[in-house]
This record gives sequence, C-alpha cells and structure tokens, in this order.
Amino acid sequence: MKRHAEIRLDEWFKNLRRKPMVIRGARQVGKSTLVRQFAKEKGLTLHEVNLERHLKLTDVFASHDTQRILNELEYICQKGPINKKGSILFLDEIQSVPIAIQTLRYFYEDHPELPVIAAGSLLEFSLSKHSYSMPVGRIEYLFLGPVTYKETLSALDEMDLLNLLTGYFLPDVFPMTAHERLLDVLRIYFLTGGMPEAVQVYVDTRDLAKVFDVHASIIDTYRDDFTKYATQADLLRLHRVFDYIPISVGDRVKYVRIDPHEQARDLRNAMDLLTKAQVIMKAYHSDASGIPLRASIDQRKFKTYFMDCGIMNNMCGIQWISQNDLKTKDFINKGRVAEQFIAQHIAFSGKSNKSPSLTYWLREGRSSNAEVDFVIQMGQSIVPVEVKAGKSGSLKSLLQFVHQKQISNAIRFDLNLPTLQKVRHSIRQASDTVEVLFDLLSLPLYMVEEVEKIFYDYSDTKAGEM
Repeated sequence: MKRHAEIRLDEWFKNLRRKPMVIRGARQVGKSTLVRQFAKEKGLTLHEVNLERHLKLTDVFASHDTQRILNELEYICQKGPINKKGSILFLDEIQSVPIAIQTLRYFYEDHPELPVIAAGSLLEFSLSKHSYSMPVGRIEYLFLGPVTYKETLSALDEMDLLNLLTGYFLPDVFPMTAHERLLDVLRIYFLTGGMPEAVQVYVDTRDLAKVFDVHASIIDTYRDDFTKYATQADLLRLHRVFDYIPISVGDRVKYVRIDPHEQARDLRNAMDLLTKAQVIMKAYHSDASGIPLRASIDQRKFKTYFMDCGIMNNMCGIQWISQNDLKTKDFINKGRVAEQFIAQHIAFSGKSNKSPSLTYWLREGRSSNAEVDFVIQMGQSIVPVEVKAGKSGSLKSLLQFVHQKQISNAIRFDLNLPTLQKVRHSIRQASDTVEVLFDLLSLPLYMVEEVEKIFYDYSDTKAGEM
C-alpha cells in the first residue's frame, strides 16, 4: 500500500544536508512498514534494529560513540558495514532505549552521509520517565497519521474513482454513479478506519468481521503499552481517558464527565500524554480574528477526536454490522463518525514535518451558544468548516461566524454532490435583523483531501472575474 508520506521521505533522502528522521505517530499507523517499503523502492540495504528486542544496547548508546554503536548494530543486522553507500539505518521502537534518541544528534554530526530513520510509539510516555529530551535542531520529523480515504481507494484498486477525485474541479458535473460508489467506500472506511493492517485485511478478504478482530488486537496492544510506561495510579487514568474519548468525539472536554472522583489536574496530565502520543487529537477554540489561527487559541477550551474512526467505532461497540447492512442500517453515532473522519484528514493535511493541528470556534452566550466544527486557514483566508452526516442540516452557527468575522467563504461537508452556492440569509442580532451573504463550498465528505485544490481554484477564478 503506497502512502503519501513516501513523498516526504523521498525529499528527505535526496537532501544532502538531511538530519536523522524521526517518524512519529500512533502505534499501528504503519511507521515500520513505510520505512521498509521506502528502502525497497529505493534499492537500499535496510539495516533494521528493533530496540525493544535489544534493551541491553542502552549502555552502548549511552557512550555516544557512534562508531562503537554501528559496530554493535552490524552484528545484529548481519548485512555488512552500515555506513557504506546505499545503506539506510532504521532504529525501530526507539522509545524502548530512550538514550538512543539523544544519540541521533551524534549520527548527524559524525556520519552525515548515513541516512538514519528512527520510529517509536508513545515516545512521550518513555521520555516522561527520564531526563532525556529530543535533540532539537539535530533531527527532522515526519508525523504519520492513519491511511487516508484516497489511499484506501488506491489499495482497493478503485483507480477510476481516485482519478476522478484528483482531476475534479468545480463547476464540472460530478457523475451520480461515481458519487454512489464513493459513498459505498466511505461507509466501508467508517468501519475499517485507516489502520494499515485493518485496511489490508479488508482489501484481502472483504470481511468486516476479520477487520474487527484486527481492531480488537490493536486496542489490546495499546492497553498493554500503557502498563509499560505508567504507574498504577496513572494507568487507571489513562484507561479512563482512552475509553472516554471514542464515545465523546467532538464534545468539549469537561474532566468531571470522565471521572468525577479524580482531580482535573491528574486527568489533564493523562490526556496530555495521549495527545502527545497522537492517540487523541485536541481541537482548540480559536478566536479566529486573524492568522495564524493558533495565535489566538484558548487552551482551556478544547474538544477531542480519536486517532482513527475504525478503532473509534469498535470501541463504541459497532462490531456487528455486515457488508449487506452498510446501506440499510444507520450509525447511531453517525454525526460523530463524520466529524471524526473529517478531523483525522484535516489534522494531517498540512506539512508532514509539523504536528497535526485542529482549531474550532465557539461563542458562548447567555441564552444560546454557537459552534463551528472546524476553522482552517487557506492561504491568507480564515475559513469555517461545518460537517453534516446527512444531506441537510442547519447553518445557524456558520451564519453567526460569517457575520461576526465578516468573511466571504465557508465550507460544508455532507453527503451531497459538490456545489458552490451564494448564501443570502437574515439573522437576528440583538434587536436588529442583519443580512449575511457569503459563498458556500459544499463538498461530499469523501472530497476532504481535495478541498484545498478546489478552494484555491475557485478563489483564483473569482479573483479573475473581479
């Protein structure tokens, strides 16, 4: 399964001034497989060492003697000299030997010609127990999320649908038959999610029951990981947060709802660890008065999303639906699933060397609140994003945002065909009625990866007409 992240690895590899690369992401998102596929495609000799299996190397890495380290690793890999041309060194599960993280800077200084990649899950859990820190300025990052919807289309060999998406621009007419097929794959994606093993099992078997077994195994793996890096008290809090987030996706977090008997500070620490490990994602409220959006966030106000919609659904108890049920049965939590789907795609849509980021907008009033699901930056524009699980829904909060921020464009994701429409609507403001006018770009959920391309094309066309 080819991942978009391979492009980032290719750019890194070609850079003669490259630094050691650390691939960060939740467990089971395919970090190790990505490196192996990359080495194979480039015809490189891969020297792979899983440090979880070689804990005795701690003293060797603590020496910071890179030549000694390479000598030790050569006898593990048994593929000849590691620093010869055409080789690449891969230190997997690096969190198991935390001092190895610091040693990456010395590889950069002593062996700049050697491509070095490290990967690990729950790095922050391990680092929180030690005094080690990341060698800032001496390493590069690649943040890897779940397999995307388009990557799943490719894995399913739906190349005609994939080509249609990548080549689509408004106001082209979108074929209804293709729309229905894309919605079918979307329903499947909601259940399989983007964990590579789950996607591959579905590609190979078309059996959702087998996919759910993979999910169960991944969930158990996470729970086992927590026991390695947490004290008993912390472990209970991690489990509570881990279990709470999937059923509360898109809700503003109030710690008392997670456990009324725990201190908010302790639950916050557990949530911060899971966030850093990319098990969960926070969307912070932004005032959205200017760019960058994160310059005006309120860290006290945030809602959360899980790492993957497939794992989320499994943890919510959706383990019974069959292939034939996908069209006839409905998800009781379909609104949350749609929002989760958009969140995990938007979060990783930016540059892969930056941590995934989400913002939303909230206005709290005495009589009523207004909330826009997401707020994103498109060039110099601030754009509100609403997510609907069906074909219709209110735009009340969106109208409030557009009026208050005096913007001219908004985006909605739903199950309809793509359209661009002028919205003119009257809303009440105090004792007055005011008119709101803006362009609404409405796209089907499955076009989330095309939104930037379509938005910029529309904006360029609009600018050319002025």
